[in-house]
Amino acid sequence: MYEDWKPLEITPATAAVSADAAGLLGYAGGAEIDELLVQHRALLFRGFGVTEEELEGVSSRLLRRRQAYVHGNSPRTKVGDNIYTSTEFPREYDISMHNELSYAHAWPARVLFYCARPAETGGATPLVHGGLWLSSLDPAIRAAVKDGVCYRQYLHGGRGLGKSWQDTFETSDHAEVETFLAAGRAAWEWTETGGLRISQTRPATVRHPVTGEEVWFCQLDQWHPATLGEDTMRELMAILPEDELPQSVTLADGTPIPADVAVEIRKTGLDRAVDVDWQQGDALLIDNVLVGHGRRAYTGDRRILVSMSQ
Repeated sequence: MYEDWKPLEITPATAAVSADAAGLLGYAGGAEIDELLVQHRALLFRGFGVTEEELEGVSSRLLRRRQAYVHGNSPRTKVGDNIYTSTEFPREYDISMHNELSYAHAWPARVLFYCARPAETGGATPLVHGGLWLSSLDPAIRAAVKDGVCYRQYLHGGRGLGKSWQDTFETSDHAEVETFLAAGRAAWEWTETGGLRISQTRPATVRHPVTGEEVWFCQLDQWHPATLGEDTMRELMAILPEDELPQSVTLADGTPIPADVAVEIRKTGLDRAVDVDWQQGDALLIDNVLVGHGRRAYTGDRRILVSMSQ
């Protein structure tokens, strides 16, 4: 069942509409997108030839209301009204599977990806069925994280490794940041050098609000330095004190998480994923709870844009 899952591909022919953005807008306006998305978890709109100029209209139709990427930890550039580059993480590396903002107190229900320009080679967006990822993990791992994990962040004030707190929260107002963090019951501390330390305990699994299905919903592996590789981890620990690592993670009670656990979680997600190989003009809508996503390494001048909503 899980093993056979893949996104539902919708084309002008299957939708019986014109092969352009107007056809997609018409289909999305009349079809039961909510039901289709819950049933199939991800919808790939292919062959509609959507241009970057037409993306805002398509995004507005497929997303209820676009939200800002506040508290996001991936490097991105804002290119429109809450439309961003998908990530600016170096192209030579895979990005492991994750659900957007699963470490935060609030996350988008939907994420929309758009291919303005596919990579020369590689660059697929892998998707993983959240139930499959969870069921594929060693029971000992699931038991270890039953009480959740604690994400720890150090955001510099303008100079340092990783994102600044101003970029992360899209504001330079301390009070606005504190209001946001208090709403999520996070703990925080402003440092003497102008940085911000944050810690927050979050569950490792959640249940979908419609289907009730329990899925893996945790970025433990991405926040653990072990998944950077041994050499990178040693170099990072040599130049930074532990409390100034851009991000780290422990079990909810503060117990360190063994490196092999983080590596196994990362490997399991990538191994169970289904690749979406991009074509120019593709739009991919995913349920951000039911499906995790990532990125394969690539060559060339790939341009994928992303927007998200509740």
